[in-house]
Amino acid sequence: MRTAAVRAVIITSVTIIQAVVAFFCSLAGSWLAFPVTVSAVVFTVVATWSVLDVWITRQVWRQRNGVVSEPSSTARSPLREHHEEGRPGTASLSEAA
Repeated sequence: MRTAAVRAVIITSVTIIQAVVAFFCSLAGSWLAFPVTVSAVVFTVVATWSVLDVWITRQVWRQRNGVVSEPSSTARSPLREHHEEGRPGTASLSEAA
């Protein structure tokens, strides 16, 4: 999974670099403008595919395995627990009856 994410980031960054090179080549009127633009379009499709692959894979993993959400040991206990325990020195309803 991590390798796919790293691959997606590298492909996306190469695509952005190609788009900038294509832009400057077209401004300069270079003959390289057309081939670089075509390769940038192809890389855009590949980059979109790779990013979607990582995103969909993560979503599927979350649906299958669920997100485990446990409070850490330093987390405060919920306020309900404090109210259920009662205050020291006061009797609860079950003890008073």
